[in-house]
Amino acid sequence: MSPKTYANALCALKVFFRDFMGMEEVVRTFRFPRRPVKLKMIPSKAEVQRFYYALKTPRARALFLMYATTGLRKSEVLSLKMEDLDLERRMVIPARGYSGQTKHSWVSFFNTEAEEALRAYLASRKYIGPKVFPIHHQDFLRIWREAYKETGIHITPQVLREWFACEMGKLGVPDRYVDAFCGRVPRSVLARHYTDYSPERLKEIYVRAGLKVLS
Repeated sequence: MSPKTYANALCALKVFFRDFMGMEEVVRTFRFPRRPVKLKMIPSKAEVQRFYYALKTPRARALFLMYATTGLRKSEVLSLKMEDLDLERRMVIPARGYSGQTKHSWVSFFNTEAEEALRAYLASRKYIGPKVFPIHHQDFLRIWREAYKETGIHITPQVLREWFACEMGKLGVPDRYVDAFCGRVPRSVLARHYTDYSPERLKEIYVRAGLKVLS
């Protein structure tokens, strides 16, 4: 099997022997394979803009900019309800109350470009319900596939999440705050215990960064 598949199998066995059987001595014999490092290829801002202008509908453009300016995961944006958005403060609270080993329920924000696209989409839609982006899976895939065919640029929600993190880093935002915007659990002691993650502080940092997608 591939190194990745082998490592995943070992992870499952590790949990079984360590947590259920209490056999730490068995776990200590495990040797995880080295995984080759794959360098990420982040699209340039010009490529992101080309892809955006290939999108045909208000919904597609709003979705794109929400991914590009919040750093949220695909499922987090698709599961958003109107009550999760604060349009006046351009704030979004994904997966209310969720917390796990690698994910956390922080708040994130979207910029004025995304706000304009989101308001245009909400004004044009006929759907009446709690979800911000009600969409079938095939329709969602079609958005990205058609823009790829027109531009030849490979962009997905995950790519935009990576682009957001990279761009915020270029704008001088510390990693611990980028992690918070992306809903990741802090990794360092400083980030976990000595950093202010209040909505007011996160909003201040986000606005100061001045993230732009289309200009």
